[in-house]
Amino acid sequence: MTRSSEKPYSIRVFVPGGRPDGLRVIEKSNWTGLGIVFPRSEYADVKGRDEFGRTGVYILVGPADEGDLPTIYVGQGDPVKARLDSHYATKDFWTWAVFFVTKDNSLNKAHIGHLEARLLQLAKGAKRSQLDNSNTPDPSPLSEAESADMENFLVDILSVLPLVNLGVFEKPQDVGAGQQVLELHARGVHAKGYESGDGFVVLAGSDVHSEETPTLHNYLRAMRKSLVSEGVIVPNDKHFQLAENYEFNSPSQASSVVLASTNNGREAWKDPSGRTLKEIQESTAKAE
Repeated sequence: MTRSSEKPYSIRVFVPGGRPDGLRVIEKSNWTGLGIVFPRSEYADVKGRDEFGRTGVYILVGPADEGDLPTIYVGQGDPVKARLDSHYATKDFWTWAVFFVTKDNSLNKAHIGHLEARLLQLAKGAKRSQLDNSNTPDPSPLSEAESADMENFLVDILSVLPLVNLGVFEKPQDVGAGQQVLELHARGVHAKGYESGDGFVVLAGSDVHSEETPTLHNYLRAMRKSLVSEGVIVPNDKHFQLAENYEFNSPSQASSVVLASTNNGREAWKDPSGRTLKEIQESTAKAE
C-alpha cells in the first residue's frame, strides 16, 4: 500500500491552544476524517473535546526501551476516550498519541476493527517500530463496498501520519525511474541504496558487516540487534545481508548499520563515478 495516490491535496492543521507541539486538529481536502494529535501531558486538559467522544482508531507513540525505533500501540475505541482513559492510567511508555475519527461520527465498530487490524499488519510488515500490541487481529468482516471505503480511509490516514513524524507503517518503495542508486564499498562489504524523502533506503541483498567496531554507538548496536530479530538482517556466507529494502532515518544511520561502525554516510555513499553523496548535493546546489 502506498501513502497516497500521488495526487495533489491540501492539509489544514488547526492549533486550538496556540502551541504547535500541543493539541492539533488535522483535516485533509475531500476527506470526511479528522486526525487529533496531542501530547500525553495535555490529555487531562483536552479529553473533554467532542472528537474524543467519537468512534475511531488511535496510535500511542513513545520512545523505544533501546535502539532508535519508536514504540507504538494501535487500538480502537467506541468511543476513543474510553480506551485512552484506560491507557493513560495503565500504559507508561507513550508520550503522545494520534487518533482518527470522522466529522459526522460515521465510523462503526466494524469499520474501526478493520482499520486497527490493517494498521497493525502494516506496522508489522514495515518493521520500523516496536509494537506494544500482544496480538494482531484479523480485519473485521465488511461488505465489498465498506471494505473499499475503509481502505480509502486508510490511505488518507497514511497520507497524514508523516506530517506528524510517524512514518512507521510503510515499506520503502523499489528504486523508481530516475532514482540515483548509490553504493558503499568498505570493510569488505558492498551495499546499494538511495536517498529518500524520509531518510535513506538500503536495498535488499546489500551486505551488512557482522563484526561491530568499538566506535559503533549503542543505539546503533540496539538497532542492528532489533533488525536481526525482525528478520530484516539475515546471516550470509561471510557477513550478514539485508533480506528486504529498509529505510533508515539518514544516510549516516544507514551506512553505520551496514558497516557496523559509526561514520558519515554523506561521505560513505558514492555514485558509480566515485562522487560522494555530499559532493553530489554540493554540485546540485551550485547548479541551481
